[in-house]
Amino acid sequence: MLRSERSSLRRFLAIYGLLTLSLVLVAAYLYYRSQERIMLLERKAQMVEYAAAQIKRLQHLHRHFPEERTYPRDPRFRSAIYDLEQVQIFSTMRDNVVDFRRDIYRRDGVIHFVKLLDSYYLGAKYLFIEIPDDRTWYWTTLGKTALAAGLALLILAAVGFYLARLFVRPMRRSIDLLDRFIKDTTHELNTPLTTILTNIENLDVTGLDARQRRKLERIDIAARTVSMLYDDLKFITLEGERPTEERVFDLAELLRERLAYFESTLRARQLTLTQEIEPATVYADRRLIARVLDNLLSNAVKYNRRGGTIAVTLRPGLFRLRDSGRGIAPEALRQIYERYRRFDESEGGFGLGLDIVRRIVDRYGFDLSIRSEVGKWTEVTMRWEDSEQ
Repeated sequence: MLRSERSSLRRFLAIYGLLTLSLVLVAAYLYYRSQERIMLLERKAQMVEYAAAQIKRLQHLHRHFPEERTYPRDPRFRSAIYDLEQVQIFSTMRDNVVDFRRDIYRRDGVIHFVKLLDSYYLGAKYLFIEIPDDRTWYWTTLGKTALAAGLALLILAAVGFYLARLFVRPMRRSIDLLDRFIKDTTHELNTPLTTILTNIENLDVTGLDARQRRKLERIDIAARTVSMLYDDLKFITLEGERPTEERVFDLAELLRERLAYFESTLRARQLTLTQEIEPATVYADRRLIARVLDNLLSNAVKYNRRGGTIAVTLRPGLFRLRDSGRGIAPEALRQIYERYRRFDESEGGFGLGLDIVRRIVDRYGFDLSIRSEVGKWTEVTMRWEDSEQ
């Protein structure tokens, strides 16, 4: 799966997961509230009976006051009475923070039921009944909610996986179509490109004047550009089928060969090349490292300004390439290795070069970094453990 596909899939799954989690949490909360209401309704029937019994005791105390002064108590509940101004007259309740707006509610481990008295017994207008909340219903509800939420999440995850496949399928079809096109293009390019390059190399230029030589040089540059594109296409489509030949080789020698390959292109764009090449070795497939160097050098040439500079540095364990080109915007740097991603439509190509570079350096565990300042320069640095260290 390509990085762009993974990125799109992650965004889809993030949105779907957030919506799914929100739905499950809302459903769990509504279920919890419904179970709480059911529990309170069951307790209310019980507490209405307690209130009726307490009212009778208050009536008795009211008639025999002040001969009897002991507030009636019941081991099954606690109670309190308040006057019309909601001022407490007497209370045996554990929690005296009361709510006159609701007839029954729970708070801090107890349940309160408030009864509005028809007669002002002992000056009371409100009777509160308090019983402990044993929370049995809470743990039962929590267990059922957790089980239902787990099943719901599993079902929704399966649905999400199916939807994700549907979401990515059109993108995958487009990429597969492009891959097939590239493979077919690669096959068709092989014979004519080989013919062009062979004939250019075999041409006798001794009898040509300066104008004809410039024309031939432009043809040679164009053929080399197409050749590099062909090599990239071949790598993308056929690399998995080819065996690799890892060995320790002289990277300085390979770098000089690739710089010589770009001589005509550098000359055509009037670019100044500075070199600081020290002996360095690397353990890898020489052909794959050549693809890395070619793609990096090609970008340095392609996106440079006419008459600009390219600085190449090679030391043991370090390769650095700096150009004086257009630079790369910070937001583009984050996506620079994506296959088929092109940030400058004025230049040719399929957007394969840096994807190939990334795949090769990742394969060998090299460290690759790119820094840039828009309109001024771009610097590519590759580090590895030198085989002679």
